[in-house]
Amino acid sequence: MAIVWTSDLDTGITVIDQQHRRIVDYINQMEGAQAKQDRTMVGKVLDELVDYTLSHFAFEESLQEEAGYRFVKPHRKVHELFVRRVNEYRDRFNAGENVAEETHKLLSAWLINHIKRDDADYISSVKPQLDAITTDDRKEGWVARALGRFFR
Repeated sequence: MAIVWTSDLDTGITVIDQQHRRIVDYINQMEGAQAKQDRTMVGKVLDELVDYTLSHFAFEESLQEEAGYRFVKPHRKVHELFVRRVNEYRDRFNAGENVAEETHKLLSAWLINHIKRDDADYISSVKPQLDAITTDDRKEGWVARALGRFFR
């Protein structure tokens, strides 16, 4: 079942919400590739999803560090555990297993839960800092540089 973006998934940080929506797009593409039984497309989407998600996690953690979010290390650990799990699915896929449905279920459930719980927790720390950065001309370049560094 495709993920439909709803307002309860919005964090209130536009750049993060755009990234989350892109991850949802990848998850929905995975479902489409799975339905067509297109193994090549499943592999392509899986690789792109992993690459984009790693960039998103690094960007999100960078924002948290910049804002002095006190739970950045545990949040990073959640990201690391997720990446390890997804890489296990990718390894199984590369070994010839059909893991598309299993991967899609994991991604769908994990992302929604992560946004609503883990990400929601850092918003009150990061949003004011991000607002200050984007309104302060001397620091405005940080967001652009960070986006450029993580999303080329």
